[in-house]
Amino acid sequence: MVSCDLLIENARLATMDGSESGNLPYGEIANAAVAISGDRIVWVGIMSELPSGLREGAGNSLDARGRWVTPGLIDCHTHLVFAGNRASEFEMRLRGATYEEIARGGGGIASTVRATRAATDEELFSEASKRLSTLGSLGVTTVEVKSGYGLDTETELRMLRVARRLGTEHPVTLRTTFLGAHALAPEYADDRSGYLDLVCDTMIPRVTDEGLADGIDAFCEGIAFTPEECERVFAAGTRRGLSIRIHADQLSDCGGAALAARVGAMSADHLEYASEAGIQAMAKSETTAVLLPGAFYFLREQKAPPVDALRLHGVPIAIATDLNPGSSPINSPLTAMNMACVLFGLSPEEALCGMTRNAAKVLGMAGERGVLRVGSYADLAVWNIGHPSELSYWVGGNPCEAVVQGGAVINRIDQRH
Repeated sequence: MVSCDLLIENARLATMDGSESGNLPYGEIANAAVAISGDRIVWVGIMSELPSGLREGAGNSLDARGRWVTPGLIDCHTHLVFAGNRASEFEMRLRGATYEEIARGGGGIASTVRATRAATDEELFSEASKRLSTLGSLGVTTVEVKSGYGLDTETELRMLRVARRLGTEHPVTLRTTFLGAHALAPEYADDRSGYLDLVCDTMIPRVTDEGLADGIDAFCEGIAFTPEECERVFAAGTRRGLSIRIHADQLSDCGGAALAARVGAMSADHLEYASEAGIQAMAKSETTAVLLPGAFYFLREQKAPPVDALRLHGVPIAIATDLNPGSSPINSPLTAMNMACVLFGLSPEEALCGMTRNAAKVLGMAGERGVLRVGSYADLAVWNIGHPSELSYWVGGNPCEAVVQGGAVINRIDQRH
């Protein structure tokens, strides 16, 4: 009999495991238990079928008391490490300025670059820690963090080092993405080619030599980089073993979705202006769509991503907070899920799948995280809700009562009053 270090009993499971759940919404199992050995799930099922050896040999137990248990949430697109904020630009937009106008006037990403360059490593770590702790309290067990607010070699490296440190000092699985091609560095305003040389020939080698990134990203947009420029960056990254992500078709149809498919990207993110041809190409390349409703909401955009086309062509849909100071200052995965439903027309089940199973696929963790099944990592969240749809329904508040990260209980239900 397999040993059991932690037994979760009397639970209602939303396994989000499409391969095992048949037609049951959310992959539901009522009156259920989950047995964990080390950092892996070794048994999932109905309480009445739990092998007696697992119950009797359990080193620790957690009585869910009928609560819903889901996979730990996965926030697969954040810009968590930065300094300062852009509340003044928020006011400018409310007075009618567009995101593009602010960016071209020296605001936008450039203003966060100035603040981030001026901040110390400890300042960056302290502020990012607060944001990460908030995500963790809301059931997030895996987070992706991008660089991109340095735009010079040393600050980009510092951001990624801070991100790696966050992953060692917080109970979270953390993945890092190098986003040197986020915007044109101000000192290279008249030398686009020179900045791309810096990204490809200096930054990427330094980042990979230190093992600071798992993937590479680029902002393919009229105010950022062309598809051809992005493709050059991706080629340099893949030569160094980095997986590809892409900010695609957020403000215009720049062919970002098609580019993501062409280069075999793990995901294309935003996609408000993606064409159907681009969506079809993504389907063939098995590239996941990451929808970021926080940015759509905060920038007061009018054109929603082509969700119907994504469904029609079978493109997996993930959801993320896009937590950043300029276009999505949203520190709640549940708020992002609500927005995905209200603004983009996703169902609550699609939204939860987008924050679990499909988000795991984006980070190269399909089957390992984002589902409750035998063999997957023991990352779970316990919720005081009547039904999983409530995770997308309530705005504000926090129904998360316990988190299990890699088999370790972060917060216990029976310790809360």
